[in-house]
Amino acid sequence: MNFFTIKDLENLSGIKAHTIRIWEQRYNFLKPSRSDTNIRYYSNDELKKILNIALLNKYGYKISHIDRMGDAEVKEKILLLTQVQAQQERIVNDLIQCMVDLNMERLEDILDDHIRSRGIERTITQIIFPFMEKIGILWLTNHINPAQEHLVSNIIRQKLIVGIDGIVTSLKVNKTVLLFLPEGEYHEIGMLFMYYLLKSRGVSTIYLGASIPLNDIEYVVNLKKPDYLYTHLTSVGDNFNFDKFMSTITKKFNGTPIIISGMLTNTYEKKIPAPIHFKKSFPEVMEFVATL
Repeated sequence: MNFFTIKDLENLSGIKAHTIRIWEQRYNFLKPSRSDTNIRYYSNDELKKILNIALLNKYGYKISHIDRMGDAEVKEKILLLTQVQAQQERIVNDLIQCMVDLNMERLEDILDDHIRSRGIERTITQIIFPFMEKIGILWLTNHINPAQEHLVSNIIRQKLIVGIDGIVTSLKVNKTVLLFLPEGEYHEIGMLFMYYLLKSRGVSTIYLGASIPLNDIEYVVNLKKPDYLYTHLTSVGDNFNFDKFMSTITKKFNGTPIIISGMLTNTYEKKIPAPIHFKKSFPEVMEFVATL
């Protein structure tokens, strides 16, 4: 069983910690335990409850009304939500619940159903990315077991690879983008989605994969002369120095535009050296793809 902090509940549900504390005082649906140092912590079941309650509250149900509902009625009301955004958020919450329960069969069924009805690209943008965004903080703070991260990541990775292999397009863009993750970076999902986006739009793509030494990248760059280098930084190793990395790739690949996206770009506050360009959000990534 996982144990979650009130900050975890805030990140996953979107409900501020202050509000969660008020709800605990006034209502009966949350009963956190306390550590020896008197810090609140919450179980898997309480995480599921707050996700469901937050969703109903966001779409019009008063907390006092929700508090009087049983678990079955809460689930019934959630299934009756008709707003498109609410339905997408419900699916994301279902994925989170599958993850904490290690119910990988159910998680895969949810993804497969959405892929069949909406396609791989919509599934990624509407379901997988919001899901990864929510749980990414848990991975970085070690508030879920590494086994959960590996199981979920591998399932999503498989779906992306199937989507990439299945691309058939008549589009042709006269640009080449080399995709790589630097040494110590193994979170491949963002890069695989970029691979899918570029390939589906007819861009010539060289995909090197995860944790690639810069000397190996240099060899391919000298041989293939790509128009852009692209990397996505989520959670690199302890020895990774962002300043040194950018300085090194700027010298090695002088004259080749280098695009960097991912969580680390949102925490970097120094001047970005040319020819590096940060893409700090999904719309910025899509804008880059559209300009090729």
